[in-house]
Formats: sequence, structure tokens, C-alpha cells
Amino acid sequence: MPDTSVKATSSGIARIFEAIKLPVGDPFALAGLIIYALFIFTAIAAPLIAPYDPTEILYTEDYDLASDLLPGEEGHILGTTSLGRDIFSQIVWGARSALLVGFTAAFMVAFIGSVVGLLAGYFGGRVDAFLMRLADVAFGIPFLPFVIVISAFSEPSIWNTVIAMALVLWRDTGRVIRSQVLSLRSRGYVEAARVVGSSDLKIILRHITPNILPLSFLYGSIAIGWAILTEASISFLGFGDPDAISWGFMLQDAFASQALARQAYHWFIPPGLAIILVVSAGFFISRGYENLLFPKLGR
Repeated sequence: MPDTSVKATSSGIARIFEAIKLPVGDPFALAGLIIYALFIFTAIAAPLIAPYDPTEILYTEDYDLASDLLPGEEGHILGTTSLGRDIFSQIVWGARSALLVGFTAAFMVAFIGSVVGLLAGYFGGRVDAFLMRLADVAFGIPFLPFVIVISAFSEPSIWNTVIAMALVLWRDTGRVIRSQVLSLRSRGYVEAARVVGSSDLKIILRHITPNILPLSFLYGSIAIGWAILTEASISFLGFGDPDAISWGFMLQDAFASQALARQAYHWFIPPGLAIILVVSAGFFISRGYENLLFPKLGR
């Protein structure tokens, strides 16, 4: 009996991984996956790639403050800030903050939305009515002002963005997955599972969840971009964690130091490009999942 249980569990896990279906066949999605892979490698290897501590105030060989150095001067690849901090090192370490917020928020949004959609769509009735009224409330909350309020009245932290997204942005995922589950629960193989005495939990995990995972990943990939953009916006407005180096913090620092007026493009263009690349990668991957889920759209 234990061997049978272990085999069933292994089979279920294998079915789940098979259902993920990474959209490697779509060129845009493949490009998005490559961009993510590069930034993930950068975030992991940040201590090896970055030549300096991102918060360290540096000095020149003449013991002067290494402020406002141009790219290439004194060995600084992208120059330095007005406070003498290495811009390239801040870009590299900023990848950690961006991906931490992006992937954590995406997981929370996809997980909460998937659970809500599964329960509402499968059980229906009062469960469906209650969860969908919660979704209506979430739709009525303006997202960015909500994040600003949470950040303003709590201790500055990158986790404010994650919490805000988890509380609000599951609504889209929940609605779409609910509609998919409403269709799946009336399929023949689900009815057959009920006839042979399978429990609701087993039917949900074994027969329905693998079929809605691509949708979860679709909305999760979109949520990554939203999370990174939101964190950058909050940091730029001054509500981010002052102790965490992020691309939004770099833009705020450049703005406060009037980098644009001084034509210090090497300061604010690199973090802006990094944000654009990571956010675009998420939407490229979501495009690939759309082609997998709705192949008729590509015709």
C-alpha cells in the first residue's frame, strides 16, 4: 500500500510539471526566458560580478571623492553617482531586489488566484458567491494608491509591494481560473472520477489543477512585470526601503541629484533599460502562454 501511495504521488507531481508547458516554441517567449535566465544569473552571481559594494562611498587614487565619474574613468564601467558609488555595482545588485519582488509577488498572486478560482469554480453555490464578492471588493481597490498607503503607514520594505499585490491582484487570476474550472468540472473524466468514488480533493489535485497550471503561469508572468514596475515606482516616489539597492532607488537618487539636467545619462538610462527588459520579458512569456492556451488566436 505505501508503494502505491508513493507512486501515485510521484505520478501526480510528474503530471503537474508536464502541465506547466514552458512556451519555448514561441520566439518572443524564448527571448523572455533567456532574458530572465541572464538576470537570474546576474542576481545569483552578484558578489562575483559587481566590483564594489553598491552602498560603498569610493575615492580616487588621489584620495578625492569619486563622485560623478564618467564611464570608464578610474576603472568604473558605468561611472559613479554624486556620492561616489559605483553605478554598475548598483545595477548588478539591483537585479536581486527586482527579481526577489517580482518572483515572490508572482507566486503569491498566482497561488492565491488559483486557489480561489479552483474552490469557487468547483464547489459553486455559496462558496462561489462569497469568493467572487471578495474579488469584486479587490477590483474596487485602486492598486498603486493602495500600495502607497501601505508603504506610507508601515515600515519601508520591499515586502510592502509583495503584500499589496497578494491582497489585490489575485482577482484577475481568480476570475479567469474560475471560468476554466466551471468548464472542466463537467468533463467526462471528472464525472467518471466522481462515479468511482474519488474525493473532491483528489479530483481537484489530479484532474483539474494540471489543466489550469498554464493559466496560472500566464498570470504569474504578467504579475512579475507589475511587481517590478510597482517596486520601482514606490522607490522612485521615496516610499521604498532606503537600505535596499534597487533600480527604482537608483532612478530616485538620479532624479534627486538632477542627473538629467547635468546630462548624466549613464546614471539613469541603465536602470531604466533593466526595468524595461525584465518587464518586457514577462509579457513576452505571457504571449507564449496565450498561444499555448488559445492557439486559434495565432491564426
